[in-house]
Amino acid sequence: MALRALPRTAWRNWRGWRRPGDLRIPLRSTEAEDTGRRFPLYGLLPLWVVPGLADWWMHRRTRIEHTTGTKESAAHALMMTEAGVPVLMGLLARVNPLVLTTLGGAALAHGATALYDVSPAVGEREVRPIVQHIHRFLEVLPLTALSFTACLHTDQVRETLRGGADGQDWRPLPKEHPLPAAYLAGLAGVVVPYAEELRRCLRTASRGGSRR
Repeated sequence: MALRALPRTAWRNWRGWRRPGDLRIPLRSTEAEDTGRRFPLYGLLPLWVVPGLADWWMHRRTRIEHTTGTKESAAHALMMTEAGVPVLMGLLARVNPLVLTTLGGAALAHGATALYDVSPAVGEREVRPIVQHIHRFLEVLPLTALSFTACLHTDQVRETLRGGADGQDWRPLPKEHPLPAAYLAGLAGVVVPYAEELRRCLRTASRGGSRR
């Protein structure tokens, strides 16, 4: 199904876009469409947030600011960006070839950064088995999000494989029924712990308390 044409000013009409057509997903519905929407919103994304917070807590517990410090924390911030940008696009914009390509590229970049992220940690501080399991969750979920989104939007996958001939295939277009603002604000809160970690590492480094 082709995306409906939108004016170039589609994102500017913020107030009109946010109201009153916010997406509402019945929690008790067993319809396939409602179930397909519930899984990414109330299953996949929480599965991403919870191990992310657990990883931050383990970094704090093992005093990252006094070992690998800013170097590793910056890698965490980069991975947060690599995961956050496509997630934000998927939550705010209609799924089209631009969004799918961004999801795929970000998943590959996130995997490469995750591989690099482990290198400075090994030998500098204790990396417990539980941390390794947490990392496995965080590494596989971007690919899970990509595959699930592709399954939900097979028409746009076909358009992507064809090169996206339509002019709107490579433009970010707002969702016809956006997600509630409270849900989006709750997800955005995951940035706070990692910002605190980077700030803590920078402050320790400035005092000469880190090896990096």
